[in-house]
Amino acid sequence: MSTNRPILALHGISNLRSDQTRQHAAAVLARSWQPRLAAGYRAAGLSHIAPPELVAAYYADLLNPMSQGEGTTLDHLTPDERRLMWRWLVELGVPSETAQGPITVPLRQGFDWLARQRGIGAEMLARVMTAVLREVYVYLTRPALRQRVRDVVAAAIDEYQPSVIVAHSLGSVIGYETLHATRANVDLLVTLGSPLALPGAVFQGLDPEPIDGRGERPPGVRRWVNIADPGDLVAIPKRLGDRFPVDLHAEAYLGAVDFHTLGGYLACGVTATAIFPYVS
Repeated sequence: MSTNRPILALHGISNLRSDQTRQHAAAVLARSWQPRLAAGYRAAGLSHIAPPELVAAYYADLLNPMSQGEGTTLDHLTPDERRLMWRWLVELGVPSETAQGPITVPLRQGFDWLARQRGIGAEMLARVMTAVLREVYVYLTRPALRQRVRDVVAAAIDEYQPSVIVAHSLGSVIGYETLHATRANVDLLVTLGSPLALPGAVFQGLDPEPIDGRGERPPGVRRWVNIADPGDLVAIPKRLGDRFPVDLHAEAYLGAVDFHTLGGYLACGVTATAIFPYVS
């Protein structure tokens, strides 16, 4: 099914535009991603076709201030956040025997181990993963805020009536829950770099709650494609199909710089290939 309706993009972390209204911020983000989608079309051999318009739902103003707290270093994580971070590191392959001493010690040892394996600076890894964890944790543990964020996405779905939703990182969690709550009809859901299946506070904390270790498909979603870079630290575990009824899992290779950005995923031909049949 093809349509000329815009693609709705749901963003991940670090998209706060504190000097802009929500409507303006959404427009700015969408404009910044449009050239990356065009690059993805070229990479897919579709340069002769104009890519569809992108629009965005913007909710970083709700999440970001609440996730900052007193700071964003490992020392500022709450005990629950530290335990979730450790479980995340173990899922990434950090040996569990690294856990020696106070929790901040094994966390730092874990980041050092992971940095050596990935060839990336430990400080940068810790900064990125802490930022992701704090916004995800805030979203999942504050019911009133969680509902406000979902209301923003539901309003965007109602306004644009998209046939395709592209949901990145934390946006995939928000989109998944909103699509369940609204039962909106969507021809294609594309999740990018998704932490939906991350054990612990994410997977077990979803609404609706998984049953017998499996998450349910949002009832109005006709096709679900999940795309993950093998090096994406947030897309853990890599294959959502082990925990969710996705129709297709595909790998995208973003490189060391773009390993978890929405722009990086949009610029991949595999993303354009998934989207193209559902837009005119």
